[in-house]
Amino acid sequence: MSFLKRLKEKFTAQTDAVTEKFKTGLEKTRNSFSTKVNDLVKRYRKVDEEFFEELEEILISADVGVHTVMELIDQLKDIARTRNIQDTMELKSAISETLAAMLRKDDEEGALALQNGQMTVILVVGVNGVGKTTTIGKLAHQLKQQGKSVLLAAGDTFRAGAIDQLEVWGERAGVDVIKHQEGADPAAVIFDSVKAAKSRGVDVLLCDTAGRLQNKVNLMNELEKVKRVIEREVPGAPHEVLLVVDATTGQNAMSQAKIFSQATNVTGLVLTKLDGTAKGGIVLGIRHELDIPVKFVGLGEKIDDLQAFDPEQFVYGLFMNMEEEEAE
Repeated sequence: MSFLKRLKEKFTAQTDAVTEKFKTGLEKTRNSFSTKVNDLVKRYRKVDEEFFEELEEILISADVGVHTVMELIDQLKDIARTRNIQDTMELKSAISETLAAMLRKDDEEGALALQNGQMTVILVVGVNGVGKTTTIGKLAHQLKQQGKSVLLAAGDTFRAGAIDQLEVWGERAGVDVIKHQEGADPAAVIFDSVKAAKSRGVDVLLCDTAGRLQNKVNLMNELEKVKRVIEREVPGAPHEVLLVVDATTGQNAMSQAKIFSQATNVTGLVLTKLDGTAKGGIVLGIRHELDIPVKFVGLGEKIDDLQAFDPEQFVYGLFMNMEEEEAE
């Protein structure tokens, strides 16, 4: 059974809310990407160099990233040669299978590193405007749904309205926020938040941070200071450093990811607004080129639209039109 057919069997039987969110959330990317690949397969019935050249262009236009595309094409050529695939229809399944493998190299890497028997500290970083504060609120809601007690730290003291926005999300999620005045030292806010979380016996502390990129030196120094405070108060923390990037910005998201990876040890990615872009291929580009696992994706504006990332769900959401056409 082909990889695409296996995914179809798995996810048509699994008609849950999460599967539906991936289907609808990836509609723009799917309509753009799948249509082009299907058209390519129809025009080239035989796998040859020209076919691969056009496939390369399609992948690059989906913002997968040049380096990733080149490696993906090389892998597909090897697969075609090894399996003696000459019909382009047969190669469609190999494309989806290879993408899924590139998105997750380890079955456990997509899971949050929640600590057993002690507080988990999660640092959330990213530039302003990518949906960082919204992501924190949605993640707080999700963790509460799992039975965890959560506290929020308003560590972005520079952006006007950031503290108020976090408080609004805190109310929606039903969790408290530790804050100082606007312009206060972020490290001092984080220090007080860690102390409060310890005294309350909280399961998870989610820390917001400023997202200024105008001066990378300041950004790096500030994040290092915040990390030192956390490490001193909670040995081994932060247990996660989640980088939030806006999927609609395409290759700009890649640039941001590189800068933050230099500033701090990013352990996972959150790609927001994936439902609002036709260039969802950026997920693969960032994951592969920076070797950082994708932990969550934003597939809508509702409080429960932040979804744990599943490579197979993602690939099926991307390719389901292709499989349906193949089955006709």
